[in-house]
Amino acid sequence: MCEQDSFEKDRLEFERKGLITRRQFGVMVGAGVAMVLPGVANAATVTESEVSITTPDGVCDAYFVHPVTGKAPAIIIWPDIFGLRPSFKTMAKRLAESGYAVLVVNPFYRKQKAPTAAKGTATPFSELGPLREGMNGETNMTDAKAFIAWLDTQASVDKKKRIGTQGYCMGGPMAFRTSGVSDRVGAVASFHGGGLVSDQPNSPHLLAAKSKAQFLVAIAANDDARSPNDKTTLKETFEKAERPAEIEVYEKAAHGWCPPDSSVYNEPQAEKAWARLLALYKKAL
Repeated sequence: MCEQDSFEKDRLEFERKGLITRRQFGVMVGAGVAMVLPGVANAATVTESEVSITTPDGVCDAYFVHPVTGKAPAIIIWPDIFGLRPSFKTMAKRLAESGYAVLVVNPFYRKQKAPTAAKGTATPFSELGPLREGMNGETNMTDAKAFIAWLDTQASVDKKKRIGTQGYCMGGPMAFRTSGVSDRVGAVASFHGGGLVSDQPNSPHLLAAKSKAQFLVAIAANDDARSPNDKTTLKETFEKAERPAEIEVYEKAAHGWCPPDSSVYNEPQAEKAWARLLALYKKAL
């Protein structure tokens, strides 16, 4: 599940009360209102740029931000269904200020350059579904290989350090699959990831269990209510594979609670998840 259901409920409630129109809601969310995140103590000065990365299927547009001086461990961020947008750039910049070289990719580059959601997080799924054509588990992995190779050409990246990756909603399985392309991947985080567990032999959780990475899996309370066995399957699979994994259901947090442009953004729970992410990267990279 993605956060579209929650967004639509919020929009209808705003309209019912006469507080905002559908168009205003879409413009507000698309513009990234309320995307100010807490500051970083002793934040590094960073530099940012729009970049292009050649993959087996074309050229992926992406956002790259890193400390101005020195070399830093690399991080790949896989966005949710609404794609590469200001909120994810804000999160990436905050992570870079904590000492990382961060790449946020446009997973829909085969179809369209970012921005790919015309109305931000209020964009109907009917407009977004076609963007996923050409994407599957195999292309996620060939993309990940290309992104890692590109990062290793950057002077700002410490190639002696392992790589981290994090994904949101549909990006969760993509982050899991990234762990399977290289032993360089040392840390994987999934926030309200959709489709981490299936009964197929190529399920993302089974592939991830074969990796050399450590994991953080933050599950929304309503996702857990719909699929209560997923957390148990994840825990048992990672334990059997002897893969360190922190798996937690975030109570009172709805699917999509982490990006600051989400209508269900929950700052206390998002900050808790962010702190656990930093702890994972500090330990594993």
